[in-house]
Amino acid sequence: MLRRMLAVLIFPAFALSLLAGPDTPVAVPKLSAAAIVDKNVAARGGLQAWRSVQTMTLTGKLGAGGNQRATLSIPVAGVHKTQEADLPQRRAEEVQLPFVMELKRPSKVRFELQFKGQTAVQVFDGSQGWKVRPFLNRNDVEPFSTEEMKTASAQGELEGPLIDYAAKGTQIESDGTEKVEGRDTYKLKLTLRSGDVTHVWVDSQTFLEAKVQGRPRRLDGTYHPVEVYYRDYRPVNGLQIPFVLETRVLPVAKTATGLRDTPVPPEKVIIEKVTVNPKLDDSQFAKPQTETAAVKVK
Repeated sequence: MLRRMLAVLIFPAFALSLLAGPDTPVAVPKLSAAAIVDKNVAARGGLQAWRSVQTMTLTGKLGAGGNQRATLSIPVAGVHKTQEADLPQRRAEEVQLPFVMELKRPSKVRFELQFKGQTAVQVFDGSQGWKVRPFLNRNDVEPFSTEEMKTASAQGELEGPLIDYAAKGTQIESDGTEKVEGRDTYKLKLTLRSGDVTHVWVDSQTFLEAKVQGRPRRLDGTYHPVEVYYRDYRPVNGLQIPFVLETRVLPVAKTATGLRDTPVPPEKVIIEKVTVNPKLDDSQFAKPQTETAAVKVK
């Protein structure tokens, strides 16, 4: 009986695929922006489940290498944020740097990155930010630069920009459909409360984010577009979290120096563990002590 039922289901579908032919595109159902967001929220675990998340810890490894840039933009798993970390000049081959990122509402972030036995620390308490960079022989606590403060302040809550978007003052509208890594996606245009505009691409089948527009990165005096790809979603406490994130810095026609832009290797983040609602004291997001630089990532 089971085989007969499978035959009934499979063969008509196979016949239809032959009639359609290999070059006939599959139409993506037309949905409103609100409907796409609703399906995305449901696919990621539901509104109430995300509202119940007050803290989150992510540990993993960050692939660094392939160029001599001194700044990395680190995307947060399962959310649409970036946190910049200053690194020394990197070797041509990729190295895996262990990191720990702790998040707490509202907008608190602590990021630790281990490099050659030393740990860089960046902390944002929601209004101020600090960093310690021992591998650059800077063991004193430094305040965020103007650019770093701008990036940190633009971060949304830990669930990303789509969940509870109206409460955040964000306006969302459909911007058509596009292919992302061979899959059909809905492209959403987000106008934030600040007036800044960004984009999110939602998979038309899973309704999970496939790609988000990152904050432009300044290289060689020129701002470059940035895209962050989300892959390998896994369930964690009923939430869907991407365990692989890849940041791509897109080339521009010419840099500020007038020279042709050179390719920038992608940067991959591999999440190894996600802990939902761990106990995180506010003191962990306060201005670091100088000796923090000697503390290794756990």
